[in-house]
Amino acid sequence: MINVAILGFGVVGSGTAALITENAELIRNKVGDDVYVKRILDLRDFPDSPFAERITHDINDIINDKDISVVCEVIGGLHPAYEFTVAALKAGKSVVTSNKEIVATLGVELLTIAAENNVSYMFEAAVGGGIPVLRPLAEDLATVNRIERVDGILNGTTNYILTRMKDDGATFGDALAGAQKNGYAEADPSADIEGKDTCRKICILGAIAFGKLLDVKGISTTGITALSLSDIENAEKMGYSVKLIGSAFKSDDGRIVELVRPCFVPHSNPLSHVFDVFNGVSVRGNYVGDVMFYGRGAGSEPTASAVASDVIRIASGAAVNGEPWKAASAAETGCADEIPAQYYVCADTADVSAVEKTFGGIDKIIASKEKTAFVLKNKMSLVSLKEKIKTSGLSVSAVIEVL
Repeated sequence: MINVAILGFGVVGSGTAALITENAELIRNKVGDDVYVKRILDLRDFPDSPFAERITHDINDIINDKDISVVCEVIGGLHPAYEFTVAALKAGKSVVTSNKEIVATLGVELLTIAAENNVSYMFEAAVGGGIPVLRPLAEDLATVNRIERVDGILNGTTNYILTRMKDDGATFGDALAGAQKNGYAEADPSADIEGKDTCRKICILGAIAFGKLLDVKGISTTGITALSLSDIENAEKMGYSVKLIGSAFKSDDGRIVELVRPCFVPHSNPLSHVFDVFNGVSVRGNYVGDVMFYGRGAGSEPTASAVASDVIRIASGAAVNGEPWKAASAAETGCADEIPAQYYVCADTADVSAVEKTFGGIDKIIASKEKTAFVLKNKMSLVSLKEKIKTSGLSVSAVIEVL
């Protein structure tokens, strides 16, 4: 029998316990042995739960139990998740987590500790909920392809908000209120709408793609709070959809660049057609070309499925432990603002000739009595674009990258 402990009995923890229990026969056939949830750590009691007798309030009941070989950390946050994870790994227990913050921040250390103790540290559920993207990227794509870039819609809350603004003409505030009413956004949605959640996820994807973990605090991150309804309407008229995109790629000089920002995504790009709470991840390899992953990026059942999937791989001996990540040095890290890109600009002027004089070649112009919105024909860095805007004296209400 493979004994499992779950740290945290919230939405994901309870879903994981239910899945492993309800699908016990299916799992037994896959693993060749029973997988059993022996202990669940939580500060609370759950007297009405079928798992009530397995609840403990003491982490040592799990760490010191030699029969428990796999620990699922679904507490979230850095502490005490970090201390519990380290203790479990050093006790010779493999750890599975859905905690994107701890993986993005401390993944280098935790993967190293796991390797030193000949156990696994797995986190498929940390990115994309139930979408199996990390394992195929690590074990299939990155092993035989040089990964050129990863782009993703990685946050269901912001994608739902942007969908409502596009489809219903809702303001940002109204769309956010709707997301909260429907349970798609937290009471404090800042981690989602400010791009922090997406930042952690692209940090993990980038580490798998390129083997180096960037400092998550140094990743250029812009959320969706400054987007206007007029910019979203202009995007549709020009043949784009506005999406919050996390990207990881290598610059021409080989440095790793990661960033999060709203983008105008061409309708020819499959990411343009990912709506509501769904997530999408596009991976480009030098031989395989573009590969797309799509599905629900959050929720108890999809995330529990990803957690349980890692548990089953460990239990069946199919877990693959690659080389531990290394922290990216400053010399290996590129500056997103220096990378040439195409941009949408909305200038607060009706003088199209002044716009053309300032920016040179422009395309897809939408002019009104007060504003001129357009897409630059030629790529330039954000640094250069901001300098042009500054020296021109023009007032600009929006600058959005075109993916």
